[in-house]
Amino acid sequence: MPDLWLPGAEIHDLGDHAPTDQQYPPKAIAHITWDRDATAAAPQDWVPYEDLVSYFTGSGAGDAPHLVWDPFSGRTTQLFPADSRSKSLLSPAESPTRTNRAGRVVIQIEAVFFPYCRYQGRVYPRLLDTPCAGWGRIHTWIASLGVPDVWPMGRPTDFSGHRDESVWETRGGWYAHAHVPFNDHTDPGSWPDLAAASGTPAPPPPGDATPARYQVSINGLPYGYGAQGYQVTAVGQALVSRGFGSHYHSGPGPTWTDADTENYADYQGSLGYSGQAADGVPGEGSLNRLLGYLPGQRSVSVAHVVSAARTDPGAEQGHRTYGSEVAIVEQALVDEGLLEQRWVDGSFGSRTVAAYAAWQRRCGYQAGAADGIPGQASLHRLGAARGFTVTD
Repeated sequence: MPDLWLPGAEIHDLGDHAPTDQQYPPKAIAHITWDRDATAAAPQDWVPYEDLVSYFTGSGAGDAPHLVWDPFSGRTTQLFPADSRSKSLLSPAESPTRTNRAGRVVIQIEAVFFPYCRYQGRVYPRLLDTPCAGWGRIHTWIASLGVPDVWPMGRPTDFSGHRDESVWETRGGWYAHAHVPFNDHTDPGSWPDLAAASGTPAPPPPGDATPARYQVSINGLPYGYGAQGYQVTAVGQALVSRGFGSHYHSGPGPTWTDADTENYADYQGSLGYSGQAADGVPGEGSLNRLLGYLPGQRSVSVAHVVSAARTDPGAEQGHRTYGSEVAIVEQALVDEGLLEQRWVDGSFGSRTVAAYAAWQRRCGYQAGAADGIPGQASLHRLGAARGFTVTD
């Protein structure tokens, strides 16, 4: 049975699920958010992906698609399961079909893009000019839902509309928003190739000897071949501690290699996953089971880590009060040479307390002021030294 949730997507389930109209063939609808009007002569800064996710999970929920896709980083948020309709199309009473439901599936993708957006100093006239990162993964998933690799009204190459009710009702495949009857939008203007899934490559088919070499984003952090960061080290250390480190010849370290993929595949297999679900690239569920938390962006609350430092040592072994934030502090202590890498586990236990006390002494605190319970000043100094932000 196909997965109703895109593997590796950030899930923000809006609820309000509703079935599609099964008498129509399966479809996927291509959109761009088109949130600013820019021109070649007057480009404008790209609107951040997080802003669009906030919009569609807030005031814009009534227009929400299935997927919000960042074509620059590959990050993708899913708002409805594949067997539910989403809400990005107009569906007026005079339409012969309920356009948001007119298919066995009607998957709608909003690429966070507008023509002539400026991203990191470069201007992108078309969606197709972006890296289209993550497109292979999205395409593979939608194909698994039975959507054929055809454009019944032609692959979009400009911003002109072309609508045919008969084709819409009788042919499955990919449609531009510009193709949907009783709608007036003319996006997306261009779209990645269905045959050669541009951007980040899709996972290899089962039996391929090459480890999967694509990335996913979970809770805002990358995983998979080439990903870098403290979260990669945390995964590697956890795999080793669980007995899934046989493919490492050195490390684990902060850069995701084929060895990480192979070890993670072994771990997924131990959970009962198979096929593409055990290709060695994490999903949110398996990652949470491995670590006990989901690593997040490098921001730490003083109140949270103080609570963890007071709670975790007296709780059962491995208890995690604020695991993702504690892991950031622990990695910083490792980088300062005060804690062994294997204790980066998200639990502010006695070893972390002792390491933090050593940091406090390094900052000049003595006696009771170096008790291993983080204070605002010492935590700010650690964050400044190791690149994470600190909030109250």
